Amino acid sequence: MPKLLYCFALLALLSACDPNHVFEENTDFANYSWDVQKKPTFSFTIADTVALYDVYFNVRNASVYPYYNLFVKATLSGPPGVESTARLHQMLLMDAKTGEPQGSGTGDLYDHSFRALPRQRFGRPGRYTITLEQYMRQDQLPGLMAVGVRVVKVLMSK
Repeated sequence: MPKLLYCFALLALLSACDPNHVFEENTDFANYSWDVQKKPTFSFTIADTVALYDVYFNVRNASVYPYYNLFVKATLSGPPGVESTARLHQMLLMDAKTGEPQGSGTGDLYDHSFRALPRQRFGRPGRYTITLEQYMRQDQLPGLMAVGVRVVKVLMSK
């Protein structure tokens, strides 16, 4: 029994939070399809306005997803006094020439992490929100299981 407790303690220590990890959340889609009306929203708090942050978009798809890419419109809004910005992002889920899946995964499920907003500076402390909209000119995107946002503080080299 002490060995089992030791293993759990070691596992807890190894999975401790990364101090540069600010936020991560994912939204699952019902029936593994992203409906054009579904606009997942992710909110996080920024305290350090001097630091730079990398903002990643997470995507999980099945091999039945019919396209090699995914266009997503991302709208970033912040606390009062911060102007909202919207950008269109293209994410390559499969190689355009070979059709080979990108990302990591097992079986027919693939996970992707795209650095969408590199070295982002947040000018004011407070609550920020990113809203993601699928922008593929199709009401239902089959084979998309989840999308999400991850925010990581960039390590500054000395």
